[in-house]
Amino acid sequence: MAETEPGTPPPPPEGAERTIQGLSLAVNAQYVKDLSFENPRAPASLVASKEQPKIDVNVNVDARGLQPNVFEVMLSVRADAKIADEPGFIMELVYAGVFTVANAPEEVLRPVLLIECPRLLFPFARQIVADVTRDGGFPPLFLNPIDFVALYRRQFALQEQPTAGQA
Repeated sequence: MAETEPGTPPPPPEGAERTIQGLSLAVNAQYVKDLSFENPRAPASLVASKEQPKIDVNVNVDARGLQPNVFEVMLSVRADAKIADEPGFIMELVYAGVFTVANAPEEVLRPVLLIECPRLLFPFARQIVADVTRDGGFPPLFLNPIDFVALYRRQFALQEQPTAGQA
């Protein structure tokens, strides 16, 4: 077994990806880019109901380049609540961050932007959603953790499917 000097990081495990050595990811800023909360039937929607609200939550991730190695990543969350088939609330949030990604090979950059960056943004967006729904007069809506790898794979699979008119 090779010895390392104290204070030096251990060598990468056998078989580790060489392509991501030296990759660095820095969060430059995080911010609410867009936030909307509608309570179209207030105050009637705030009266206690025996029926549980049906809440539909949609999440989307998008990224765009700002400068070389600098990207804006946007995590969009939309929640629609219906109570007895009537609108309860509509909440839309675009929470974004500016990230510097250095030394990322082309094949690694997209997964970093659409998986790792949203993972860093999600806890903050989750808290904003909970606070906004609570402040709107409803119980706080706590989003379940999101598997950004599965979301990325689903988006990638949809982009790879040929359109109906193509062979």
